[in-house]
Amino acid sequence: MGDDVAMSTSTSAAAATNLLDQPYAITDEHVARYRRDGCIKLKEVLDAATLAIYGPLIRDHVAERAKQLPPLEQRSTYGKAFQQICNLWPDHAEVRRFVFSQRLARIAAELMECRGVRMYHDQALFKEPGGGFTPWHADQQYWPLSSDKSVTVWIPLQATPLEMGPLQFALGSQRLPIGRGLEISDDSERMIGAKLTDLPKDETPFDLGEVSFHSGWSMHRAGPNRTQEMRGVMTVIYMDMDMRLAKPANRNQETDWHGWCPGAQIGQVIDSPLNPVLWQR
Repeated sequence: MGDDVAMSTSTSAAAATNLLDQPYAITDEHVARYRRDGCIKLKEVLDAATLAIYGPLIRDHVAERAKQLPPLEQRSTYGKAFQQICNLWPDHAEVRRFVFSQRLARIAAELMECRGVRMYHDQALFKEPGGGFTPWHADQQYWPLSSDKSVTVWIPLQATPLEMGPLQFALGSQRLPIGRGLEISDDSERMIGAKLTDLPKDETPFDLGEVSFHSGWSMHRAGPNRTQEMRGVMTVIYMDMDMRLAKPANRNQETDWHGWCPGAQIGQVIDSPLNPVLWQR
């Protein structure tokens, strides 16, 4: 009986690992929608078996590293929004297998219409029960990148209904030069939100296995977690494999340069050991 269970578990793990490298069919319509909206949600990118294998591994590592965080009520608006744990992949081989998925990286490259993608960094974003809203913001405010060819895949580790705080997008906002100097804060929520009133929003729940891709300048937010369950999300940030390091425009970009692109030189392709190519044609 024990051998049968072990064999079944091994077979399930092999199938989950196999899916991570199988292509997902991206159509011309998908690319056109991403180009227009700056974001796209795709169903059935992952399956329940894959998430059942890798979700608990990610959750365990996040729980261990989150022990150092202060209590929820003692944190800022940013801190109340989620437990943010960056770059799990260098220390955890199991998580690396998930983060280095050829399936996900290929989608990123095809949506951005580039010949390949590199890792910028990964991050887990876990919104605790009672966790606050995530303010409107654009990710690339934090990134010293020379072009807009960057994209984040947002992977919920469970089905994510509206009351759990799924990601929300302002469609087409990546083309508007607004809020690009604002950190995630109460000010960004108020000031960016006031500029987005005329744009359509995608404020829909995520099914299990559904993921989203959003560009670096796409404005997005998330509501609070009103459930008693942790909202577990894993993300990977991809950039064009030919991306060059831009001169940092603010202190956040200076910090990111040395933290996620160590040794990279301004004006040169970002090819440090922390920025491997994850997929190329």
